[in-house]
Amino acid sequence: MYRLIDGKEVSNYIKSKVREEITALGEKGIKSTLAVIIVGDDPASRVYVNNKKRACEATGIVSREYALPEETSEAELLALINELNDDKEVNGILCQLPLPRHIDEKKVIDAISPEKDVDVFSEINVGKMWVGDYDVASCTPKGVIELLDYYGIPLEGKNCVIIGRSNIVGKPMASLLLEKNATVTICHSRTDDLSFFTRNADVIVAAVGRKRFVTADMVKEGAVVVDVGINRDDNGKLCGDVDFENVKDKCSYITPVPGGCGPMTIAVLMKNTLAVTKKQNNV
Repeated sequence: MYRLIDGKEVSNYIKSKVREEITALGEKGIKSTLAVIIVGDDPASRVYVNNKKRACEATGIVSREYALPEETSEAELLALINELNDDKEVNGILCQLPLPRHIDEKKVIDAISPEKDVDVFSEINVGKMWVGDYDVASCTPKGVIELLDYYGIPLEGKNCVIIGRSNIVGKPMASLLLEKNATVTICHSRTDDLSFFTRNADVIVAAVGRKRFVTADMVKEGAVVVDVGINRDDNGKLCGDVDFENVKDKCSYITPVPGGCGPMTIAVLMKNTLAVTKKQNNV
């Protein structure tokens, strides 16, 4: 019998802990402020930004939104980021992706000060994660670790397979699992005989971006399956990278979509904003 990993429960727990610390900082006269930049009117991006704003309200973090029109130039966006880098009242900065095609995402990510990079996309902060010397970790991968820790799921010595090699999830996920003394394999769309690796995995983290890609025959009995994917099926219904209905009964633990990893990404973003605020104020 599988156990459902409840991302909403864990994210609420993390946000409540963040709120306690934000309240304590406020008593010392310290505010925590997150600046969120959105360029254009992509509906999904607007939903994500609104969710981040609500999380800020729930934790006591001050939210500043900078909504820029689609035609904003790269130079204008970079100028705003430089301004926010220099603003001592702003502790964390994130620019909602994707950006319009005429703007170079890498330039924008590189422009955000590493001290204020709460998404942990900068090369400096990603490098710090890989050497284990970091204050903040990539939001979605760290959210996965928080879920597994909350449920007391052991990772040391376990065979963990990540499906997906993106800079946002797959690669940093490997770093955090290695830090937990797991044995890590990164697979991807060009991996030969992918099922060979997944059938031997104690933990599978699916982050390939393909709806219901992980099927029951790819999972061994008693495995832990973490579904990072967010897709829509042919009926427009949200679904993950895992064929949940057919896989769940083979698992010891499994995350749902929605309600699994999704809420954790924003909870860790709040945790990261708190962490950079404390560091900037020598707390």
